[in-house]
Amino acid sequence: MADTPEPAPGDHAGGTGHPDPATEAFVTHRNLLFTVAYEMLGSAADAEDVLQETWLRWTGVELGEVRDQRAYLVRITTRQALGRLRALGRRKESYVGPWLPEPLLTSPDVAEDVELAESVSMAMLLVLETLTPTERAVFVLREVFGLDYSEIAEAVDKSQAAVRQIAHRARAHVAARRPREAVSPAESRDALAAFQRAVQTGDLQSLLDILAPDVVLLTDGGGVKQAALAPIVGAGNVAAVLGRIGGSAPLLPAQVNGCPALIVRLDGEIDTVMAVHLDGGLITGLYAVRNPEKLSHMERETTLRR
Repeated sequence: MADTPEPAPGDHAGGTGHPDPATEAFVTHRNLLFTVAYEMLGSAADAEDVLQETWLRWTGVELGEVRDQRAYLVRITTRQALGRLRALGRRKESYVGPWLPEPLLTSPDVAEDVELAESVSMAMLLVLETLTPTERAVFVLREVFGLDYSEIAEAVDKSQAAVRQIAHRARAHVAARRPREAVSPAESRDALAAFQRAVQTGDLQSLLDILAPDVVLLTDGGGVKQAALAPIVGAGNVAAVLGRIGGSAPLLPAQVNGCPALIVRLDGEIDTVMAVHLDGGLITGLYAVRNPEKLSHMERETTLRR
């Protein structure tokens, strides 16, 4: 799991070695809370900060007055994430080149949960970027985590009627932009293997065969690493860029955000993480993250939960 807050050494009941109820509840739901924060922010580092803020507020809560600890913790996390999301939006305005979510190395079980995998995929996180902060929070809490409208209303400080309207609007917005058909894990693996072979051999025709005509390549260097400052669009243009990689560096398959991806390592260090988005059997999106500040969660798996 990501480096979310650990209970302090003194957080034990009566020195018995057992965690107190507040610590136990937080640890039980920690992976869920991280996933909520990450889906709202697209940044693991910011999600971890949100969890620390959630923990600090949780320790001041009178547990006897909490009816549903999971819902209460999600509410704290959502409110903290909303505040950070608005600040993150201002940071993105001055970002150099395309901004991509921070990639996470995920375990195979994430890919097996089709809904969870889609919700944390690079493609979906970029769709969520087009929502307002409140729309994003409502969509994530309702569509991904299945919270009741009453719980969401408390989390975003809106009436239930307003939340229902926001949810309807967000669903329609996302539906117009999400993939047209689901791709099975086996199809994803096969497509990734074919893509990997084509890139490593520099086989232009094989690349063109697997790339959709309107494929888009986004590269995020954050102004630190060389990257295209605008999207590269079209199979011919994308294939020309990928063809230059050839055998210059090994490409290692991985599961990133629950989806197929390739990792480029140079001198033992991760240089690039390229997530692949499939639709209709063809690659429609490629998301290459090179900004070193965004690659710290690629050395070990992050546990995501719904």
